[in-house]
Amino acid sequence: MMAALRTIAFLIPGFVSASVFPPWSRPFSKDSASSASETRPLPLVIWHGLGDSYLSEGMKGMSAMAEEVNPGTYVYAVHLDDSEGGDRQATFMGNVTEQIAYVCEQLASEPILSTAPAVNALGFSQGGQFLRGYVERCNNPPVRNLVTFGSQHNGIAKYQACADTGDWICRGAEALLRLGTWSHLAQSRVVPAQYFRDPEDLESYLEHSNFLADINNERDVKNPDYKARLASLNKFVMYMFENDETVYPKESAWFAEFNKTTHNVTELRDRQIYKEDWIGLRELDKRGKLEFRTVSGAHMKLTEEDVVQVFKDYFGPVTLDDDGNIVEPPSLVRQGFP
Repeated sequence: MMAALRTIAFLIPGFVSASVFPPWSRPFSKDSASSASETRPLPLVIWHGLGDSYLSEGMKGMSAMAEEVNPGTYVYAVHLDDSEGGDRQATFMGNVTEQIAYVCEQLASEPILSTAPAVNALGFSQGGQFLRGYVERCNNPPVRNLVTFGSQHNGIAKYQACADTGDWICRGAEALLRLGTWSHLAQSRVVPAQYFRDPEDLESYLEHSNFLADINNERDVKNPDYKARLASLNKFVMYMFENDETVYPKESAWFAEFNKTTHNVTELRDRQIYKEDWIGLRELDKRGKLEFRTVSGAHMKLTEEDVVQVFKDYFGPVTLDDDGNIVEPPSLVRQGFP
């Protein structure tokens, strides 16, 4: 199985229907017949990136690998449409705020996810900040460990041209962007526009951004629930691709600020979003729960070894007590944190 997976391209993340892989024979429940503690993996929720679909071969392979590394893992792929074409179209066209609200309803009503004490979450590219949006806006079922690859947590300052001139969905999004990033139409219909953020035009961004300015709590009125929910994570792990030329700036994967003129990078810990802890990142860091990691290569060029290591490090089995609750290890608080 693992050898065969090496032939699957992991260039673009995708989305696998929960029906593709059978659920556990026994769901998480306090009514379980078991009266003793046990060890088992939590369900894994995956959200793919721009231009992909939950039925892609890459994501089917990714889900199979999750079960291979941690046997018994139930993999659920977020989907915005039941068809492959419709789900792919939703990565370009749609209202991100409405999409996340739909996913909140979707996960809360899924039988296995809703009976689990928590789930793990894996987001690829834009799917990463969307899963973070899920955590901040609803988090039901709650996410334990959130891992993102090449995600645009601090937005993008430049759009990438469509790779295929015959891709009418991508070209349609480009056409709408010609009306202007901050037009109502772009902010309500073009997905990448809703996480566009130019540090040289923050006034327009704060006034018109449909998604990112809100989820990053950058406006004057802060939402305390966003901070509380994100800070409740056991782990928030952010991977940046060292040679990423798709996401501009690549440092967005770590919430860093990039100056297009000087090319200076302001790291997260030197920014107000961290110092004033607008969304709980400082709290996570204080508890040793925030991790900054790199992956060699270009955007979404993951090797099997990269993925297997993530599954081992962050999505392994947890111990449950006889009521089905996670038995937490002793807290490891960083010493000498300011």
